[in-house]
Amino acid sequence: MKYISIVSLLVAGIIHLLPLPGVAGSGVLARLYGIEVTDPNTAILLQHRALLFGVLGVLMLSAIALPWLRVTALTVGLFSAASFIVVAMVVGGYNPAIGRVVVADVVASLLLAAGLVAEIWLINRKTS
Repeated sequence: MKYISIVSLLVAGIIHLLPLPGVAGSGVLARLYGIEVTDPNTAILLQHRALLFGVLGVLMLSAIALPWLRVTALTVGLFSAASFIVVAMVVGGYNPAIGRVVVADVVASLLLAAGLVAEIWLINRKTS
């Protein structure tokens, strides 16, 4: 069971690191999301988003080696991925690049949910 949470943290951590190159600027953001980023305000927001996803990816990867951090990393990662899916579904009309992000977040959400259940089960088993 412990490997379920480790694999989910590994895969979801890598998924969350994928936007990190967007910190480099508008050209990379355009390739990542299939949109032209010409407004500096939008660039700032998207670059900051890329950086925060990098932080979250590092948190998840760190939790692999730090068992006391796993429930937190799994929970935060799950909320991150699932909330993007919800926002994309509510807004709709997204392009194929954003569609790929939605698919990646569906995969990440399923893995993180399974990992969270497994981690909680292991904790409860130890305390029983």
